[in-house]
Amino acid sequence: MTARLAVEGLACVRGERRVFERVDFALGAGEALVLTGPNGAGKSSLLRTLAGLIEPAAGRIAWDGADVAEDPEAFRAQVQAVFHADAVKPVLTVAQNLRFWARLRGGDDARVGRALERLGLARLADVPGGVLSAGQRRRLALARLLAAPAALWLMDEPAVTLDRDAVAALGAAIADHRAGGGLVVVATHGDIALADAHRLDLGAARGAA
Repeated sequence: MTARLAVEGLACVRGERRVFERVDFALGAGEALVLTGPNGAGKSSLLRTLAGLIEPAAGRIAWDGADVAEDPEAFRAQVQAVFHADAVKPVLTVAQNLRFWARLRGGDDARVGRALERLGLARLADVPGGVLSAGQRRRLALARLLAAPAALWLMDEPAVTLDRDAVAALGAAIADHRAGGGLVVVATHGDIALADAHRLDLGAARGAA
């Protein structure tokens, strides 16, 4: 197996605190990694480091064998990330929110329509984002994963506020993404079924506070 994503000796420092260190893992096409560990272990920080939002304090991230630091923009084009903030524009409708995001990332209206259907949002397409419930906002944020192509999905507790049907829809979407060769790295408390996923305990990789 040739690793598409390889992380070697990664460390993260926030302020004066070393959040984690000596993190190593590799994922090939179709594989998933579940991040575990107590609050403060660095799960969100690792996801943000992988997304290019935090500069590593040490170590290397490689994509298809090339260090992502050599061409960070090219790597970011391969990544879709969903964090705690849903980033829904309140004055735009559900469809307009998703279409705006998709066009930024190379998606089209056909993909937007499929994403709305897949996440159970089609009936809410004309509803302003500002009146959505927390669960609906979360589904809209997750629909971004389907609305524009990206090989690597990064998700931070994606099932928070979702009902059972939405969790099942997300799990099916992840399975399809992996079946097509996509990669997934997710921090979750086990809400989503991830067959044969690797696990990384960041509690064991924490540096001294």
